[in-house]
Amino acid sequence: MGDVLITGPAVRAVAREAEVVMLCGPRGAAAAALLPGVAEVLVWDAPWIADPAPAATDEHIGRLRELIAAADVTEAVILTSFHQSPLPLALILRLAGVTRIAGASVDYAGSLLDVRLRPGEDLPEDIPEVERALAIAAAAGFAPEGDRRMRVATPPDMSALTGADPYIVVHPGAAVDARRWPPERFARTAALLVEVGRRVVVTGSAGEQDLVDLVVAAAPGAVDLAGDLELSQLAGVLAGADVVIVGNTGPAHLAAAVGTPVVSLFSPVVPAIRWAPYGVPVALLGDQEAPCRGTRARNCPVPGHPCLAGVAPEEAAASAIRLADEHARIPSPHSSKDGVTA
Repeated sequence: MGDVLITGPAVRAVAREAEVVMLCGPRGAAAAALLPGVAEVLVWDAPWIADPAPAATDEHIGRLRELIAAADVTEAVILTSFHQSPLPLALILRLAGVTRIAGASVDYAGSLLDVRLRPGEDLPEDIPEVERALAIAAAAGFAPEGDRRMRVATPPDMSALTGADPYIVVHPGAAVDARRWPPERFARTAALLVEVGRRVVVTGSAGEQDLVDLVVAAAPGAVDLAGDLELSQLAGVLAGADVVIVGNTGPAHLAAAVGTPVVSLFSPVVPAIRWAPYGVPVALLGDQEAPCRGTRARNCPVPGHPCLAGVAPEEAAASAIRLADEHARIPSPHSSKDGVTA
């Protein structure tokens, strides 16, 4: 989800000049459908990205070539993250008849890329992923026109589920273990917020119900929305919140895309300069110099999970209250003419 959402400003830049067909994996498809400027979404599981990875068979690769040919794609802008190579996809796109391809690659690209940005030379290393994607699009000839915010299609009003009074969202789950704050800390944070009169809404996937139950049990009156929401509805819940407390996982980027401040429990297995929520007020919590920094580990490589275990619930709750109070003094987002959250 997050990988797709951060490409939103670049997608809008391309959409000003061309019809956008967005190719992404199954886990990013719902997010791609929310991005302004996307005319069509193609879903394909890349063997060099997905975990677990599908087999790289003739049949599987052939399916992507069929999708590209059927969509009549003539040009591609490959928006990889800093640690991903665009070359496997570029090869398949070339074989599918795509005539112009742009991407960022540290490796020699030969005839696979018509426009190649060299990270560290043409492209700075330590910049937000949103700006990296924008730079790739600009090199391909699709420069942004001022608006670099993350945005999604106008989310629905979810007050029937959340209640009409102000609230703070607590999202205790994360896609991988290394990025999870201990669940007891989330529970204690929610309890502290309730004790000082803040309403709490707890979100999570259906598979995270036990985790959400732990948080809700600690915070009397908290609203349990685990497993109840489609992605657009989750966007609506986050858009209605004063602040979101969440790890470095997809909903953090969704909160940024709807303009809601984030208390980010950020494990430095990936760099915060690249992956912290973009374009909104953020309280970044966690030891960014911990031994796990930059490892991209899925499971914590350091006993005791020190990068996040050192963050006290009192600090998270205080940060949330500060951001919520600041957010309350800013006019609420409104729908602009193009139907996206301003």
